[in-house]
Amino acid sequence: MRTLLGALALAASILHSSARAGQVETLYTGPAHRTIAAFAQDDGLIAWFAPNSKGCNDVWVWQLGGAQQHLPAEGSGYHNVTCGWQVPAGSPVRLAVAENGGSPALLWSLHETAAQSLKFDYVVGATVHDPLERRFQEVAHANHGAGLWLAGLAGSGSTLVYAVAQVAYKNQVECLSAPQEPGACDLKIAGGGVFRVVGRKAPVPVKHAPAAVLVAASGPDIALVPAVGTSTTDGHPLASPNDAVEVRDAVTGSVVTSISPDGTPVAIALSESALAVLSRSAGTILLSWYDPTSGNELGSLKVPAATNPELSAGDGTLVFRVGRSIRAVDTATKHIRTIAKAAATPVGLSIAGKRIAWAENIGGRARIRAFTLAP
Repeated sequence: MRTLLGALALAASILHSSARAGQVETLYTGPAHRTIAAFAQDDGLIAWFAPNSKGCNDVWVWQLGGAQQHLPAEGSGYHNVTCGWQVPAGSPVRLAVAENGGSPALLWSLHETAAQSLKFDYVVGATVHDPLERRFQEVAHANHGAGLWLAGLAGSGSTLVYAVAQVAYKNQVECLSAPQEPGACDLKIAGGGVFRVVGRKAPVPVKHAPAAVLVAASGPDIALVPAVGTSTTDGHPLASPNDAVEVRDAVTGSVVTSISPDGTPVAIALSESALAVLSRSAGTILLSWYDPTSGNELGSLKVPAATNPELSAGDGTLVFRVGRSIRAVDTATKHIRTIAKAAATPVGLSIAGKRIAWAENIGGRARIRAFTLAP
């Protein structure tokens, strides 16, 4: 299998070197009966999580034009929860990759989907130079919502982060003594934050960053949507309409800027030139973008109501999808164009530089596709 994948990587690198702007290219085609559950990219790196029901799950990282490497290290001498984790079809695996000054670092999450009293996600990571798996945190909450919820992972440059929100009872004594009384078991946001991962060290809280429901990264900065409430059905942390979206320095925690979008944010993205927000209000989906330093609004557009809550920002381009239709917005002209229609639901749609890329699974086999914007 490793030999086959190595040959495929070489073929894909040849394809990449001859890629032409304005065309959809196949960067990678996986072996039969292997799919991709998560995909991410940063600068010249792409990474993906490949489940394997008959062997070890793999996380692959590839410097385009160079060699692939699979993570984490496998073998009887390693404590590796990733290898044997059962990843059912459609299970939410999250993945982030950071170029990290030439020493690529990855962060991924493993979600427990079994019906039990406690739901949890492992936040796991490794680097190319140190491929041993490190379990950074078990983020767990009860079925009714109390506990920690994982908001997301993000990576860019030297920044690799994950965000959590802590949910608790407003009055636990009242909930225990009179659980049938209206409002007795109401929940609240009680804490949480954004945590920065550096190598194998313990995660470092980003100072003063609040509990979050969404997180994004660009270079030394992060963007987040604060968690301000909870769902009445399962306790899931929620954003609030018109609440602030913050940009913070990932190391110092200082606020770079803060904006208040129209509606409730459902997706965010951050680049050197734009803070982008998809927000929902009264059935309308609005895509807005702002200067990431001043917070000044630079543009906004209504997008189809069927737009998926996924967003990525590059230099002058925003990328989103409507079903399998992949669309790009020129932030200078506000022009939207459809650049491709994926053959299957895109996985990890994102932009890095001029490269828009995603993974798709067709007939039990995965491939990674890319579209290069004109300079």
